[in-house]
Amino acid sequence: MLSFADEWVWDFWLADAGDSWHLFYLHAPRALGDPELRHAHATVGHAVSADLRAWEPRGEALGPGAPGEFDETATWTGSVVCGDDGAWRMFYTGMSLRRGVRVQRIGVAVSADLERWTKLPQNPVLEPDARWYERHGDSGWPDDAWRDPWVLRDPGGDGWHMLLTARARVGRVDQRGVIGHARSTDLVRWEAGAPLTDAAAGFGHLEVPQVAVVDGRPVLVFSCRRAELGGRRAGSGGPGGVWTAPAASPTGPFDIADARLLVNESLYAGRLVRTREGGHVLLAFRNRLPDGSFGGELSDPMPVAWDGSRLVLRDGS
Repeated sequence: MLSFADEWVWDFWLADAGDSWHLFYLHAPRALGDPELRHAHATVGHAVSADLRAWEPRGEALGPGAPGEFDETATWTGSVVCGDDGAWRMFYTGMSLRRGVRVQRIGVAVSADLERWTKLPQNPVLEPDARWYERHGDSGWPDDAWRDPWVLRDPGGDGWHMLLTARARVGRVDQRGVIGHARSTDLVRWEAGAPLTDAAAGFGHLEVPQVAVVDGRPVLVFSCRRAELGGRRAGSGGPGGVWTAPAASPTGPFDIADARLLVNESLYAGRLVRTREGGHVLLAFRNRLPDGSFGGELSDPMPVAWDGSRLVLRDGS
């Protein structure tokens, strides 16, 4: 578990360095009082572990940019990949608070050792394309939705893909959540394309997307709270939390209509991690404690397994 007495910890992503895992996580001071204020004060912290349980904090990895830059307010969720040149690249969400709107764009930083990071001058590298994606003001949704980049190699070796939390340009406002998509040949120049999922599946947004291959079967993982469910999912009165959806391949198609809850929103922003033994575990941040307060700490790993066509926590919870 990763927990601090004076800081909240929430969304996170990992890089596997072979002999250790490098954890990058959003954090903000508990002294803010109201956990909702943390979003405008988020920076990226760094910790290292050999077992996904005991974490050694390594300080701050990335912080906001200068006034006027796309990430002037806060640095939000991302992912880390190693390119063909051996350099590590962190793709992250830059947030700028403008006239009360949390404007979101995608940036990149590079590192030779996962310790020291340098933002690249071409930032931001990706913005929402209005041909397919909603921008603030297109509907009654309160903010932009163009964040949480998950970058992966093309399974056939044809460059790279980026999956994003995004919203479709048209459709019912409460169900426009989609997996946004962009492609690159070199991890430098990115071009947005059409979403990889359809809207109208009952989600206002699909946060912190990830694709993992568990026991040879690809699966999409994302998060959505009950408050952002729409349509029949909202009408059922069921909980939100961490969800999984069937995937035909690591780049889709994804069947969001068949998405199922993996764990309720006591946990959030779940990530599947392949262990050294070859199995998979779920890590998530503690979102809601039994007394209803915000947890703000990282969970210990929880094994997962397939139960027929459904991925479940192995202990049955």
